[in-house]
Amino acid sequence: MDGNDFERSEEEYNADSIVALKGLEAVRKRPGMYIGSTDARGLHHMVYEVVDNGIDEVMAGYATEVDVTINEDGSVTVVDDGRGIPTGMNHKEGKSALELCLTDLHAGGKFDQNSYKVSGGLHGVGVSVVNALSSKLVAIVRREGKVFRQSYKIGIPDGPVEVIGESDEHGTEITFWPDPDMFETVVFDYTTLQNRFRNQAFLNSEATVNFEDKRTGRKERFHYDGGVSEFVQYLNRSKTPLHQVPIRFNGERNGVNIDIAMQYTDGYNEEIDSFVNTIYTPEGGTHLTGFRTSLTKCLNDYGKANNILKDTTLEGSDVREGLTAIVSIKMAEPQFEGQTKAKLGSSVAQGAVIGLMNEKLSEYLLENPAVAQIILKKAISAYEGREAARKARDATRRKSVLETTSLPGKLADCSEKDPSKCELYIVEGDSAGGSAKQGRDRAFQAILPLRGKILNVEKARPDKLLDHEEIKNLAIAIGGGIGRDFDVSKIRYHSIVIMTDADVDGAHIGTLLLTLFYRQMRPLIDGGHVYIAMPPLYRVYKGKKQIYAYNDEEMAAAMAELGPGANVSRYKGLGEMNPQQLWDTTMDPESRIMKKVTVEDGMIADQLFSVLMGDDVEPRREFIIEHAHEVINLDV
Repeated sequence: MDGNDFERSEEEYNADSIVALKGLEAVRKRPGMYIGSTDARGLHHMVYEVVDNGIDEVMAGYATEVDVTINEDGSVTVVDDGRGIPTGMNHKEGKSALELCLTDLHAGGKFDQNSYKVSGGLHGVGVSVVNALSSKLVAIVRREGKVFRQSYKIGIPDGPVEVIGESDEHGTEITFWPDPDMFETVVFDYTTLQNRFRNQAFLNSEATVNFEDKRTGRKERFHYDGGVSEFVQYLNRSKTPLHQVPIRFNGERNGVNIDIAMQYTDGYNEEIDSFVNTIYTPEGGTHLTGFRTSLTKCLNDYGKANNILKDTTLEGSDVREGLTAIVSIKMAEPQFEGQTKAKLGSSVAQGAVIGLMNEKLSEYLLENPAVAQIILKKAISAYEGREAARKARDATRRKSVLETTSLPGKLADCSEKDPSKCELYIVEGDSAGGSAKQGRDRAFQAILPLRGKILNVEKARPDKLLDHEEIKNLAIAIGGGIGRDFDVSKIRYHSIVIMTDADVDGAHIGTLLLTLFYRQMRPLIDGGHVYIAMPPLYRVYKGKKQIYAYNDEEMAAAMAELGPGANVSRYKGLGEMNPQQLWDTTMDPESRIMKKVTVEDGMIADQLFSVLMGDDVEPRREFIIEHAHEVINLDV
């Protein structure tokens, strides 16, 4: 964005620029309304709010760097080199503007339209919410040759703003300690923050985010001159592009700044990620609708004008097969549907994106006929595959493999017919399947054993999936269909549990199943229907006493509890447990441990499946090295 769009003098951004609306008490009463939740997701949202303020200064042309540090004591420090929050007296409120920003819920420069044209933060309420939900917060401002400081406890100032020194530097430094009384956890996850900062650096090529974790000594610097084009190449690092240089165009329409990059790969999944003012919009919205509409129109128009498409009209899914794209817009006062900013509702964004895309993409296709031919060939292949699948479905509708009344022979079904009470355990191999069938509660628990590893759907054409026996059996047993036609209202079990061995093969089978569910049965995960069983790793016993342990620490504690002479057996496979043990530890609703599979950030999930299940070995190797320290009890 052109820095001239943000012309406003240093003197004009002052204490009276801060507009206040009252009240912080509501934040501690209903924190979820302001940060989404009080679990790990809400905890990390606290960091995002403070960092977004620094990124806003970068977007306004006043800052270049944001430093984020997880301190050894679990607090977080965020420093930017922007103008610094004004510290003078706000004449309307009779208190320091810094104190207003940090203690009044709706105080911030973002309500004064001259201070910020666009903003990624939570409409200016962010830093005050962070203050309210922190047991302690310290704000240091470098501005006008001085260093100012004020500290707070659960949002209440310890005293007035003080001058603690002199400095030629400028910017804001916030250190906060999340309140353990407000959050389920106050331990920050490096990878979660790393992904967020990387994305923000891609979306703001002028910004640098420095990230350090003093708990481990790990440091990273995120800066990408290539912007969204480099972002697309990063997302495609484990895929095979069909054209080496991403297509990129940017510009401004009706006050909306648009930056788009796209690149086709030889895969079958689309990955289009959209952002508004650097905030990820997982449910898309008007800007994404505009992109999709224009993409379909431009490719159809080009194909027909150049005699590539004769009697064929491509659908949206055809032109998006194998496409990776970033759609990033920046605009003043975006309107979102709901509280969470997940979906953009501003109608002006759709027209703006369509206007820019129609012009720039049409120009690109005319000027780059070789790439245009490659893209059209890919889209036509997708069209032909879709048509072949449709004809096959129509021809076999009466005897469709997915509409058969005959369930797979390997499925040991339950007697309960209400799907909301039924559970399906997908188990690895016949021996584990035998134990599970004998140990289960037949009233509501069904068992489906798998033979070997299922197909890697990341690298398979969707219309070919049902040729694979194990996937066909899974689809019939679950009952909702597969792919674009999946209907979650038709599933036969509301809990689908992946139960595999705690070894490399088991982990691989689990990942293949999760890839299948994420790519071809996504509503199962979105609806909270998929779980991972957590069988114990050890049985510690002495005489008639026995304790099951799920990790090394629990095993050591059990050994200490039972004393000398205690024995340990390590379960390398579910088949080693007898039916009663499997029920007691892994299947009994009263005592079992299960992890629900959720997709907090579809973008990270997309990247993860692409890296782990894609063609390119190098990104997978890098991922394994990076996360090796997180792996526990892996048998090779």
